[in-house]
Amino acid sequence: MKEDFLHYIWQFKKFDFSNLETVQGEKLILFNSGHYLQLAGPDFFNSQLSIGEQKWAGNVEIHLKSSDWYVHHHENDSNYDNVILHVVWEHDTEVFRKDNSEIPVLELRKYVSKQTLEKYLNLSSLKSWIFCEKEIATIDDFIFKNWQEKLFFERLERKSIPIQKILQETENDWETALFCLLAKSFGLNTNGEIFFKIAQSIPFSIIRKESFEVENLEALFFGRSGLLDFDNEDSYFKDLKFRYGYAFTKYKLQQVYVDPIQFFKHRPDNFPTIRLSQLANLYHISKNLFSSIINAQSLPEFYTIFNVEVSEYWKTHYQFDKISPKKKKALTASFVDLLLINTIIPIKFAYAQSQGKDISEELIALLESIPAEKNVIIEKYSDFGIKAKNAFETQALLQLKNEYCNQKRCLECGIGLELMKS
Repeated sequence: MKEDFLHYIWQFKKFDFSNLETVQGEKLILFNSGHYLQLAGPDFFNSQLSIGEQKWAGNVEIHLKSSDWYVHHHENDSNYDNVILHVVWEHDTEVFRKDNSEIPVLELRKYVSKQTLEKYLNLSSLKSWIFCEKEIATIDDFIFKNWQEKLFFERLERKSIPIQKILQETENDWETALFCLLAKSFGLNTNGEIFFKIAQSIPFSIIRKESFEVENLEALFFGRSGLLDFDNEDSYFKDLKFRYGYAFTKYKLQQVYVDPIQFFKHRPDNFPTIRLSQLANLYHISKNLFSSIINAQSLPEFYTIFNVEVSEYWKTHYQFDKISPKKKKALTASFVDLLLINTIIPIKFAYAQSQGKDISEELIALLESIPAEKNVIIEKYSDFGIKAKNAFETQALLQLKNEYCNQKRCLECGIGLELMKS
């Protein structure tokens, strides 16, 4: 048993509170269980109750055992000086205030039904993957949908954190934030952080100035990535190296050190050379990319914005000095979908918040138009009867697994709470 069960029992009054008595033998009447703080200090603030003939308003602390008070060193913490009731599952020792008065104790196990306890034990018992795997498919669709929305926006809030960090570092330069995060997405999992550092190392003002020649952008991206740090007889390589040297001097760039770019385990179309060329071409053809993204609402609009190919050289190359059969190498719909999920929608969400606008329905509709993601987590949920139909649902499920199931937060989860009711 964990304390979260006792928090749940107390918060929602899931026990027989009609005839309560403290372990000291005094009658206890509960008027209001208080506010669950989930912060440092006592668990519940402004609880209202009476003990004997005395009415109290104050804090309630909850433990599995009374002795946990001393295990957690509350006797030395002034935040606990105004605790009016100690709620425990098992009473094993007395606890005293600094004035030597004994803190009243309520032993909850005397008042919790066997049925409620069994529901909790069943929910929290070890399963093959998640605790509610046998029951999750029984949750009412309306309840599940509402919880999905909360999960989705929790995930968006988390994805907004790196955006806010960039904005703080760049005096609210939204175009820079977009550039850095797009670069990270173009780098995929393997090269994402490297591409991000590359983007951070190039002031966006330079990107604006050099965007009229795609070769100049490629020179900057390839040069900052270290892909030009050697000798090669390839004529395009030499051209990019010259252009990068010129830009390095012109803009007084500082040397940047990044980890080696990884080609290993990538299909050729995902080679970093191809992705960097596509990124360069995107900023070459889209002079107002941030505005276009903020104004676009539908999936076809975004597919148009990201209708981008590689430069002419890369249509016949995957690496320098190695000719391959000619191929357009445009951004695929599935890749654009990933950009939308991981970068564009978080950017639109954060920007709307900064403007005091609510675009929740727009973002949900956009994600619902994107096919469901495919990964092992989504597949496992499908095995247990939860079949995601679109990216909105897969994003919610990823948040559910990572932030609730993995953290064993069943009694903070809309699904877990519903199962406790049933």
